[in-house]
Amino acid sequence: MKVRPTPSRARRILDVLERTHPEARCALDYRNAFELAVATILSAQCTDERVNQVTPRLFERYPDAGALAVAPLADVEDIIRSTGFFRAKARSITGFARGLVERHGGEVPRSMEALVQLPGVGRKTANVVLGHAFGVNEGVAVDTHVLRVANRLGLVESGDPAVVEAALMKLVPRERWARTTDLVIFHGRKICDARRPACRICPAFTLCAWEGRQAWASGVPRRGAATARGPRVFTSRRPAARPARARAARTRRTSE
Repeated sequence: MKVRPTPSRARRILDVLERTHPEARCALDYRNAFELAVATILSAQCTDERVNQVTPRLFERYPDAGALAVAPLADVEDIIRSTGFFRAKARSITGFARGLVERHGGEVPRSMEALVQLPGVGRKTANVVLGHAFGVNEGVAVDTHVLRVANRLGLVESGDPAVVEAALMKLVPRERWARTTDLVIFHGRKICDARRPACRICPAFTLCAWEGRQAWASGVPRRGAATARGPRVFTSRRPAARPARARAARTRRTSE
């Protein structure tokens, strides 16, 4: 029987995740809103650990928006090369810095409307910055972990980040929006893994709607679309893109 997503059920799930992962937090290292915004842009299609290895050198050389805005692109590319898609990311973070200087005196604005107008910033990045640097809940940051876990738990049924965010915002009280991102991401990394979910020890097992959970809990996952990764949430009517184009498309979907 299909589980109906309700605010009450979402609250129960989040309460379980809060008890299980009280240490959950944004995994990116930062000292201010500028550093968090840049790190979040760099985290697209890259692990937070890798970003944290790169940003100390980047911020030592370019500590604020004014410095990064005029940084030689080749130098920025060299510093962030290991994060992948480094040319596009270098343009994004230097463009972001120039936008801050030209429109906001070098300071990160505290509104969704102003943030998403800056180069390299979409709702996901803006939500991360507002929620963690300023304590402002304007939405739920949706990355690949949130997409996967929210679908498996039965809180949403979509592969579109905008649709998933809107659904979670209706289910979860505003004061928990930023915390929801941290808890769900942490759960996705520690337990609800994309390839090998630890359903046997999952504290949310009885609340989970994923049809593959019983097989994984028993240790004998069956073959098929609903095993390790769960239901396919990204769909397209267009022919499959070549590998390079496909990677670029995935980056655009999840980077902002």
